[in-house]
Amino acid sequence: MLHPVVGELADEYAGKLKCFKLNTDESRWIATRYGVRSVPTIMIFSNGKKEDAVIGAVPKTTLSTCIEKFL
Repeated sequence: MLHPVVGELADEYAGKLKCFKLNTDESRWIATRYGVRSVPTIMIFSNGKKEDAVIGAVPKTTLSTCIEKFL
């Protein structure tokens, strides 16, 4: 459900951020490391440090606001 929205944001913020998708079934150790308990979970990292997380399906505007805080 969020995949198309994240794709749009990746295009809009091209050169400013990178978007990655993680399959939590195939990479459980990463999900565990970052405390992912619900899908979808969007995490914002800055300089390798987790800065924020958005859990659940949210509007594009919510994700944009979260992203803008760290650009």
